[in-house]
Amino acid sequence: MHSSLGTRLLSSMPSNIFMDSMIVWAVIMLISMCIGGYFMIRKFLKVLPKNDGRSKLDWQNHWVETSRHLWSDESKEFLDKLVKPVPGPFRDIAKHSIAAEIGRIALEEQAKEVTRDHCIKGYISATPKRDNKFLVAFLNKNQIDYKPYEHLMQK
Repeated sequence: MHSSLGTRLLSSMPSNIFMDSMIVWAVIMLISMCIGGYFMIRKFLKVLPKNDGRSKLDWQNHWVETSRHLWSDESKEFLDKLVKPVPGPFRDIAKHSIAAEIGRIALEEQAKEVTRDHCIKGYISATPKRDNKFLVAFLNKNQIDYKPYEHLMQK
């Protein structure tokens, strides 16, 4: 009697392959949720107001809107070329952040229009230092001298 009960219990347990696949899927789901949560937290922190009452996102929108009349077709095309290597899902967000910084620089210099110089300076200050390698390669490819901007890349 004891052996027949053990046989019945063993046959009703799920196979090892099924249990292993359940563990793998649980790990994949946990990792996916952590990655998604990371990006959600970053977005949430951008929306929190700073000491001046405006969030980083509010300031970006402000600089983009107030500098909109300064953008020529040529400067828009140059910005598009700069953000081309950014992966598609993140390109619009990156473009908006970089455009805000470019707009801020152009307005602070009281420029009549956004130039390539503003675009390069804005790109350097809006992106992490690790992206400077791409910028240098891009400028070399397009035969643009980047020596005047090296001091900005060191910051």
